[in-house]
Amino acid sequence: MALLSESNTKAYTFAITISFLIAAASAGSFYDDIDITFGGERAKIQNGGQDLSLSLDQYSGSGFQSKHEYLFGRFDMQLKLVPGNSAGTVTTFYLSSQGAGHDEIDFEFLGNSTGNPYTIHTNVYSQGKGNKEQQFHLWFDPTAAFHTYTIVWNSQRIIFLIDNIPVRVFNNHEAAGVPFPTKQPMRVYASLWNADDWATQGGRVKTDWTKAPFTASYRKFNANANRVGPNSKSTSSENENQAWSTQGIDAAGRNRIRWVQTKHMIYDYCKDLKRFPNGLPTECKRSRFL
Repeated sequence: MALLSESNTKAYTFAITISFLIAAASAGSFYDDIDITFGGERAKIQNGGQDLSLSLDQYSGSGFQSKHEYLFGRFDMQLKLVPGNSAGTVTTFYLSSQGAGHDEIDFEFLGNSTGNPYTIHTNVYSQGKGNKEQQFHLWFDPTAAFHTYTIVWNSQRIIFLIDNIPVRVFNNHEAAGVPFPTKQPMRVYASLWNADDWATQGGRVKTDWTKAPFTASYRKFNANANRVGPNSKSTSSENENQAWSTQGIDAAGRNRIRWVQTKHMIYDYCKDLKRFPNGLPTECKRSRFL
């Protein structure tokens, strides 16, 4: 093999630094994919790296983040939420950049007292601005078994899916002046923490610490996504499945999302006239699904 000249070596190193890597489509090991960020032994990787549990007690919650940053992709995680009396707890799976003017795409699972449903809270931040909440109750018990929660993020739209059923679409309306996350790489984050000042029934129901520790379970994390960073490099064998890069909502998907939003949505910022007395946000006046 011919040796690279000094100039070619520098060019090659630069290309490696800025290149994108499409992460492998198969689920990997938590040992390889994530770092524990807080909570110490409350965060436990188990089953040879295939499973991970987060716990919360009166002293601390716990959390983790992906080792890599991504700019667009499909992100899947299977979760089984805190069972029983989960009031006051918040379990999360989300994407976020760092610093002022950060971008963020959220799945948050707000616990409730025994027998009452979880609230699924979704939000999108761009350039540090959020206030785009939609909330849902689920059509199944999210504590009885694992279910798959997915964020598809491409340059045209963000799609939230549960068990591959779309529940929300946030389209790119930058042309109309609506910020959309297109430039800042994000990591994947997950956490379990106490938010009993607001999480359950507006903070009226507090965390029952006699039930601690509270535990949520994660498995089958998969990032089929554009990886960015100094250690990235292009590998053509991993560049094959990028359906997410143009993924939208087809007719069947529109029917499903209408069913979810008609039957299971409990809050939509686009319908909150009291919150926006001077007029709803621009994106609320445009098609939700296209």
